[in-house]
Amino acid sequence: MSARRQAAAVAVAALGLTALAAVPASAHGSMSVPVSRVAQCYAEGPEHPRSAACRAAVAAGGTQALYDWNGIRIGDAAGRHRRLVADGRLCSAGDEEFKGLDLARADWPATRVHSGPYTFRYQVTAPHKGTFTVYATKPGYDPAKPPAWADLDLARPVATAVDPVASGGFYTFSGTLPERTGRQLLYAVWQRSDSPEAFYSCSDVDFGGASGGSGGSGGGTAPAPSASAPSRRQIEAGAGRSTVGHHGHGGDDASASAEPATAPPAPRAKAAGAPADLAETGSSPGSSYAAVGGAAALALGSAALFWSVRRRAAGRR
Repeated sequence: MSARRQAAAVAVAALGLTALAAVPASAHGSMSVPVSRVAQCYAEGPEHPRSAACRAAVAAGGTQALYDWNGIRIGDAAGRHRRLVADGRLCSAGDEEFKGLDLARADWPATRVHSGPYTFRYQVTAPHKGTFTVYATKPGYDPAKPPAWADLDLARPVATAVDPVASGGFYTFSGTLPERTGRQLLYAVWQRSDSPEAFYSCSDVDFGGASGGSGGSGGGTAPAPSASAPSRRQIEAGAGRSTVGHHGHGGDDASASAEPATAPPAPRAKAAGAPADLAETGSSPGSSYAAVGGAAALALGSAALFWSVRRRAAGRR
């Protein structure tokens, strides 16, 4: 191969690296224990869910949200959770596709729990490093009202886990549930450290005893249905209907097949009256941007080399 062709090949390869580096890789998942709202409704069956709450969620947002159960995310979050997710939209993370999960009901299927040590299991279909933070609602939380950031005890997370190792399709980590009674909400944030992307999930739990709610559209007097996570067979069966993209990062622990990559969402405007940001729950995404910059520099250098060789070749003619 001539020197000119070698230089051209290097330039093309470098430009390809730049393009790949500029595409954010997506991780995916949702809380399994205690099961999240979206995973619970998917387990019931997107087309004909059993519980009244999940039927209402489908009526509000359609079935696709349940097939995309592992895709409640903000691609450019970078720890700015409170700035980007408005009150009343916590369970959907402000994504219109998942708006049915934000319905204020006191009859969402709930996992029975009690105060004290608790083992969390997060079902993941594309493992990546990052920090999991789980918050519990404060005493007096009313499940018949849309959850707001002020309802969460942000000063005392019930669990924090940095870079847990995925095994068998799950991240498993420990925490301590606080003293509570009745129905409460656990809000999980998974902030990746290798990307600004973050994932969110709401898990309804029942501590027993007096209810903290006042009823609502679901009728808070009757016991809520028990919650259960989808099985691996259910996840595999619905993978073909999912529109969530893994960008080729499914890994050995993926329990659903990777789909073609989808574009990340556009940056979201700050919600009116939103409080200050939470402390960032993952490291700076600078490493991702550094990779883009490095690849770009390599591409420019290779291009310069290409034109230099071309000029020398032309001079010898």
